[in-house]
This record gives sequence, structure tokens and C-alpha cells, in this order.
Amino acid sequence: MYLIVGLICLLCILLGGAVGFFIRIIFAKNKLDSAENKAEQILKEAKLEAESQKKELLLEAKNFLIQERNNFEKQTKERRIELQKFERRIIQKEEQYERRLEEAEKKEKLLNGKEKSLKDEQDNVQKLKDKWQSELEKISGLTREEAKQILKKELEEQAKQEAQIYLNKIEEEAKRTANKKSREILVTTIQRMASEVTSEVTTTSVSLPNDEMKGRIIGREGRNIRTLETLIGVDIIIDDTPEAVVISSFDPVRREIAKTALSRLVADGRIHPARIEEVISRVVNEFNETIYDEGEKAVLSLGIVGIPAEGIVNIGKLFFRTSYGQNVLDHSIEVAKIAGTLAAELDADVVLAKRAGLLHDLGKGAALDGDSSHTEAGYELAKKMGEPEGVLNAIQSHHGDVEPNCLESIIVQIADAISASRPGARRESLESYIKRLENLELIAESYEGVEKAFAIQAGREVRVILNNVTTSDEDAGNIARDVAKRIESELRYPGKIKVTVIRESRFIEYAR
Repeated sequence: MYLIVGLICLLCILLGGAVGFFIRIIFAKNKLDSAENKAEQILKEAKLEAESQKKELLLEAKNFLIQERNNFEKQTKERRIELQKFERRIIQKEEQYERRLEEAEKKEKLLNGKEKSLKDEQDNVQKLKDKWQSELEKISGLTREEAKQILKKELEEQAKQEAQIYLNKIEEEAKRTANKKSREILVTTIQRMASEVTSEVTTTSVSLPNDEMKGRIIGREGRNIRTLETLIGVDIIIDDTPEAVVISSFDPVRREIAKTALSRLVADGRIHPARIEEVISRVVNEFNETIYDEGEKAVLSLGIVGIPAEGIVNIGKLFFRTSYGQNVLDHSIEVAKIAGTLAAELDADVVLAKRAGLLHDLGKGAALDGDSSHTEAGYELAKKMGEPEGVLNAIQSHHGDVEPNCLESIIVQIADAISASRPGARRESLESYIKRLENLELIAESYEGVEKAFAIQAGREVRVILNNVTTSDEDAGNIARDVAKRIESELRYPGKIKVTVIRESRFIEYAR
């Protein structure tokens, strides 16, 4: 019973499980069917969407291709039009070139014809010219070359006359305008006339009573002459010159000291080192006093004040210095006086002009190194002395080394030139003087038509007398100009030389 009930229960349980299983199977199948349906639906929708996108892409691609093709066709058409235009221009240019070529060929043919006819005409002209030339030579009795020389000479004479007339006009115009520019030209000309110092006297001779004195001056083993040269700082030259020795030095003060000391030793007769030292010491002291006295005398004579002792000593040293044979101290005093007079006339600073004139060559008394000029040395000395700017500029500019910056500096230049060019201020040897006069006359007499030439006024003027028959007034002007140019190029001289050419006619008759 119980077994049956158990079996029944077991059976029920088994049946219930199977039913549930089948139910779950059914539910699962339904879900699967539903999922498949959805999947099919999604797939269909996806296919539809893909088809739609495919159509859109194809449409877009088709439109893009159509647009690109249209653009390409448009560009191709434009290029084809440009090529056609270019072809038309090329064709036009070819036609132009062909026309020009035809015209050139025609002109060439025409020119060839004209050239041929011109050549024929030239041949005819040459034949006629030769015929006329032979006829002219027969008539005139002159050859072609002779006629050419005559014509050339006539043209040269005509050209000379025209050139002389033109030069005379220029000279007349210059004379008319000279008064307007006289002041400026005067200052500029005198500035340029200031001549540079080109040579200095560097030796002094001492006369001896006899040639035996030369040995005593030299001394045993040269002790005496070495003592003299060492103590004074000069070179004593003893050569074959009879009864004389030469003292050589660039310093004029040392030369004068050596000359005085040697003269005293020769007169005394006692020449040995101790005596030499004693005499030189005494002479040096005397010269220092003389230098200071001469400097002080120059300053007092001009009424210049405020010059320190060092400046007075340097001024006094100029007493022993010469330039072109002219004493530099006398020259400086003369320049100071002339500068003061000019400054008074021009309402300039008279005191400054006189002071600058006295000090303008101050450097000539100083010991110069190899690179300094006397203007630079004088400028440095005056600067140490505390001189004003006007004096310093006058010292620097009196030879044109720097530009003058005040009227007083120009006045010093003028005064320096006047003092140096004064007749007799600068001496030269008689032999060189006579030689210069002879050269002046020889240069003038070397020209055709010159009868006589005379150098007058100490060589400052040359007067040339022309033959009035063989020369003309135009020749006189040319000769004056040529003589002046030859003198400038061949001779050396201070200042300027005037060339005066005279051509005149004189007729003399006697009444009987």
C-alpha cells in the first residue's frame, strides 16, 4: 500500500519534472523564434540601409565625376583658346618678319645700286681733282706738298694771332676786375710768397797763424781735439785747407762757442786739456750772458712784457742763427715791427701782432729732433711759456703748416714775407749771383727775334728788346710768356722775376 503510494508519488514527481522541463523547452523555443525573427528583421533593415547608402555613394561619385569632367573640359577649352591666340600671334609675327625681310632686301638692292653709282661719281671726282691739281700745279708752279706747307704756315699764324687776341681780352678783363679783388688777392699772394728754409749754414772757419798750429790743436794722440769736440759738442775738421780749420755743427751757438774758444786758445798758444776746459767754461758763461742780454734787448726794444726768462734765452739764441745769410733775431725784430704797423693800419691787436712777430721763429734757436720743424719746436716752447692762442697759431701758420684762425696770424705771414724779400736782406755769393743774372739773359736771348736782354734790379727783372721788323706784337706777348715759363722751370730764385718785352720803331732823319 505504502509502496504503491510511494510509487504513485514518485511517478507524480517524475511527471511534474517532465512537464516543467517540457514547459521550459517550449519557452526557450519561443524565445529562440522571437530572437530569430528579430535578427531577420535587423538583417533586412541593415540590407535596406546598406542599399540606400550604396545608392547615395554611387550618386555622389557620379556627380563628382561629372563635375570634374566639366572642369577638365572647361580648362581644356580655355587652353585650346589660348593656344589658338598664341598660334595667331606667331603667324602674325612671321608675316611681319617676312615683310621686313622683303623690305630689307629691297633696301639692300637699292643701297648696292646707290653705292655703285656713288663709287662711279667718286672715281669721276677723283679724276677731275687730279686733273685740277695738275692744272693748279702748272699754273702756280708749286707742288702739292709745298702748297700744303704754305697753307699750314698761314693757318698757324692765324691761330697764333687769334690766340693772342683772346689772351689780350682775358688780360684786359682781369685788369678791369682786379681792383674788386685786390685785398683778397694781396693777402693770398703774400701768404704763398713765404719761402721755406731749405738750407742752413752749418760750418764756421777759424783762421790759424800757420799750419803747425793744426798739430797743436790735434795734440798728442788726439787728446786736445777730442777734448774740444766732447766739451762743446761740435765736429772739428782739419784737412788740407791752408791755415784754417772748420767747425761743423747744426747748433749755431755751439759753433760760435767753439770758434771763440779755439780763437782764444790759438792766440794764447797754450793748448792742453786743462787749458781747453778753462777757456771753454769761461766762453760758455760769457755766451750765456750775451744770449740773455740780446734776448732782453730785443724784448725791451719792442716794448713787449711778460716773457719769462726761458723765453728770453730762446730769443737771445736767435742772435747766433742765420737763414739765407739773414740774422734770425734781426729778422724777428723786423717782422714784429712790420706786423705792429700793419695791425695798427687794419685796427687789429697791435700788441698781439708784435708779440707773435717776435716769437714766430722761436723754434730756430731750440735744439730740434729729427722729426720736428722749427714751427713745431717754436709752438711747443711758446706753449710752455703760456703764450696766448693767437701767438701759438701765428707760429704754426706762418709757413702754411696750419690754417690761420685770426687776422694777426695773417699779418705775421705778410710781415715775414716782406722782411725776407727785402732787397739785401738775404745774401748770396757773388759767383752764384752773377751766374743767375747770366742765365736769365741767356734764356731770354735764345728766342728768335730777340736783339738784346738785360737782367736788372739785382735779377728781379729781365728786359727783352725785340727786333721790330722780324717780330709782331703777338710775338712779343708769346715771347714774354715763354721766357717766364722757362725761368720758372729751369732756375731757382727767391721771390718773383718780372719779364718785360719791348718792341718799338724808331725813325731818325736829319735836316740839312
